[in-house]
Amino acid sequence: MRSGTRLLTLLTLQCFLYIGTAQAFEFAEVVDKARALAEAKYVPPTEVPGFLRDLDYQSYQAIRFNPEASLWREGRSRFQVMTVPPGNFYTHTVQLNEIDADGVEPIPFDKSAYSFPNSDLAKRIPANLGHAGFKLTFPLGDGTEQNQFLVFAGASYFRGVGTANRFGLSARGIAVNTGLPSGEEFPSFVEFWLERPGGGSDRMRVYGLLNGPSVSGAYSFDIQPGPTTRIDVTAELFFRNAVDQPGFAPLTSMFYYGENTARPPGEWRPQVHDSDGLLIHDVGSGEWLWRPLVNPSRLTLGYLQVNRLGGFGLIQRDIAFHQFEDAEARYDLRPSAWVSPRKGWTDGEVVLVEIPTDSETNDNIVAFWKPGQDASAGAHYQFAYTLSFGGSDVAGQDTGRVVNTFVGDGNRTGGGEAENAYRIIVDFAGGPLDELKPDAAVIDSVSAGASGDGFEIVEHYVEFIEADNNWRLSMLVRPGKGKDTVLRGQLLLDDKPLTEVWSYPLFEASRAVQSRP
Repeated sequence: MRSGTRLLTLLTLQCFLYIGTAQAFEFAEVVDKARALAEAKYVPPTEVPGFLRDLDYQSYQAIRFNPEASLWREGRSRFQVMTVPPGNFYTHTVQLNEIDADGVEPIPFDKSAYSFPNSDLAKRIPANLGHAGFKLTFPLGDGTEQNQFLVFAGASYFRGVGTANRFGLSARGIAVNTGLPSGEEFPSFVEFWLERPGGGSDRMRVYGLLNGPSVSGAYSFDIQPGPTTRIDVTAELFFRNAVDQPGFAPLTSMFYYGENTARPPGEWRPQVHDSDGLLIHDVGSGEWLWRPLVNPSRLTLGYLQVNRLGGFGLIQRDIAFHQFEDAEARYDLRPSAWVSPRKGWTDGEVVLVEIPTDSETNDNIVAFWKPGQDASAGAHYQFAYTLSFGGSDVAGQDTGRVVNTFVGDGNRTGGGEAENAYRIIVDFAGGPLDELKPDAAVIDSVSAGASGDGFEIVEHYVEFIEADNNWRLSMLVRPGKGKDTVLRGQLLLDDKPLTEVWSYPLFEASRAVQSRP
């Protein structure tokens, strides 16, 4: 009886300690802060000293955090925290807080945690400078080595990787009027609360408070690193001003050139991109849609309607070294990202923004969900989704998929004999295609959206390519005038889809056949 009483007492004490930790800080408190910000006049974050903002990229990168100074290094937590210093394009600080069994405490800036490239810069760093963000580490491999897997720094940006990836594309808390002539706003996370995980845990939670000229927001991130790093995101947004184009769960990436575009003069690498396509799953129709990315001649916005969104993402399907031949950037190891709605997603559309760039240093691709309802002043949104960073199969797609898109002249050897036409090749593989015999009665479905005068699909056919063990859709298409035609293609067997739908803006085909090496 006495041992039973003692056990009950211990269980009660453990429960009390757990509740005490959980109640030290809750998401509702972040929501209250976000609501209060939206009801007040917007005040931008205070900028750090000019000499830090004026640091060039190389000088800023030379400021190194000492991993020995990582938060939670002493203890049983497998998670550790490395802070990010302000400087370069990190122009303001954010407040970092730690949540543990004792409550909530600020994470102080520690100048000694950094090494600086020279003594002149070191002496100018204020002792109370503050943090620009933080990096989370976790032993992703079999040993105990800490690996960086998630970084929150700069506006509302955060980047993640799975075990086999190197950092590439970014996610954001929200996009505001991206791609519109009125200009884009960049709200920022201004405060974070990092909840210390229990010993041995493979999950942790971070809360974030966002503020910008037109919107404030509260975010909860439940984080689980691994081969695919998954983040369950819960958000509440409060709009101070009306926003014409709010973007939920935005993803930002870079596409300079690929197999479906021309190679810029002087470039020796076959391809340069962090992502090569936008993938959308419409669970209402059952359709998967693949839209290869382009580096456009002009800023373009594509609005892709869905019946009921199952997910969308920016995917890096080219994952072989020979497709890039870049031993430093290792674009073949860049992650893909997939957004899966959970709660609060109503009608709307996926928006793809493609911005011209003449350099791989510019993130020129943005994809996000635009809700069907207007974001008027005073609007309040609550929604949740899972964001996954990992390999090219991060979406869990089970259909055949596009592995190549090639565009060439339709009036030359290998292309055809049709003047002012393009030969477009789309290779499919995977899913049910892998189970088919080479002589299977596979057919293609090719169509186009609004087309201008003179538009013509001259021919189209499908064949099995034994050398690559894939199925090839070949099209000869003459573009029309006055319309930005979107071409669609898919493979079928017995009138049932075998593959995702391939979609491509035909107006970019003319650029793809120019400057071919």
